[in-house]
Amino acid sequence: MAQAPHSPLTADQASETRRQAYNAAFEELGLNWHWDTVTFACLPAPGRDGVRAYLESEQPHLLRAYDADFLVEAIENAQARFHATMAAHRAIAPPHLPPYASRPAGSPARAGA
Repeated sequence: MAQAPHSPLTADQASETRRQAYNAAFEELGLNWHWDTVTFACLPAPGRDGVRAYLESEQPHLLRAYDADFLVEAIENAQARFHATMAAHRAIAPPHLPPYASRPAGSPARAGA
């Protein structure tokens, strides 16, 4: 039986996938941050501008040790990798299951997933 193609993500699903990808990026980079849905929705801008604004307002101590452009670039690059992986997993997940439901039993769940 052929699988039906996945329907496009809704705006809410796409936003949630980006939020989860950011949280995975923070974890990979050793940043003790977690953006819940409210924090993510309250960012003043999407992408690099939102990350920079968050750094400047919520994590200014990091800017004494690191260049803002360096941190933003590192976060955005990691987030893009995780987002691509999440999109690929969604593309192969059976349509009746959520994107990560097809993860093998016993594999660890990522924070924010």
